[in-house]
Parts: sequence; C-alpha cells; structure tokens
Amino acid sequence: MHEIARLFPTGWVHFLGGGIAIGVGVSLLFALTGFIGGISTTYTAIWSFFSSRPHFQQERFVATRHWRLAYALGLIGGAAVFALSRHAGFVTAVPRWQLFTGGVIGGFGARMGGGCTSGHGICGLGSLQWPSLLAVITFLSTAIVTAHVVRALGGF
Repeated sequence: MHEIARLFPTGWVHFLGGGIAIGVGVSLLFALTGFIGGISTTYTAIWSFFSSRPHFQQERFVATRHWRLAYALGLIGGAAVFALSRHAGFVTAVPRWQLFTGGVIGGFGARMGGGCTSGHGICGLGSLQWPSLLAVITFLSTAIVTAHVVRALGGF
C-alpha cells in the first residue's frame, strides 16, 4: 500500500474515474453511432472546413466533420470546465500560447502517425486491432526511454 501512495501522491481514484469515463464515452459513441472516437481523424476532418486540398476533401472527412467538430469542442469544453472547477490547482509555468501550440503540433503529429496514443490505446486495443498494439508498444517504449534520458541529463 505504501508503494501505491508513493507512486500516486495525490491518490489514484480520480485516475480510475477518468479512465472509466473515457471508456464509457467512446463505448457509447460507438454503440450509438458506429463511429470510433479517434481525435487524430477529427483533426483532419476539421481541416476540411479550411483547406480545399484533395486530401482534406475526401468523403470520409467531409461527411463526418460536423460531428467531429462537436466532439473536439466537447474536449476543449471539458478542459475548460476542469480548469475552472475546484481542480484548478493544476499549475504550470508554461504559457497558454505554448500549450495551445503544442496541442496543434501534437495533433498534426498524431495525424501523420496514423493516430494518437489514446486513440490506439483505447479505441484500437478495445477493438483488438493488432496495429494498435504495435503502436502502443512503440509509443510507450519511446516515452519511457525519453523520460529516462531526460532525467539522466538533469531535465527533471
């Protein structure tokens, strides 16, 4: 029990609750609409509003862009509610413009990489997609190695 307290100094129940909420949300989306709640495809579909390039004007992006826009706005709205709630104790020294820019760059990278970590980890593994298993192993391995290298170099 002491080991859990050391690993999760602020507790673990809220992480469990967040995981359950995400799982229920993507399950309901799929059960009610047949849509997979991947955010990287949402990124491309939303670009179909702004770019006339053939890639962004594919039927699969144009036909789903309205619900995907609502999906993205829900994610942003959820983050805003979180920031304005009692959990506003989250503190970072990173300016908001850098957080926003990082989000846009991360979204672009996730789209270029064929999906994001959560999309592969939640939706892909949940539907037993073997390419998603490979992607998750790659993401996690890279993150673990990077964290250890940064720590060894005195980064945190």
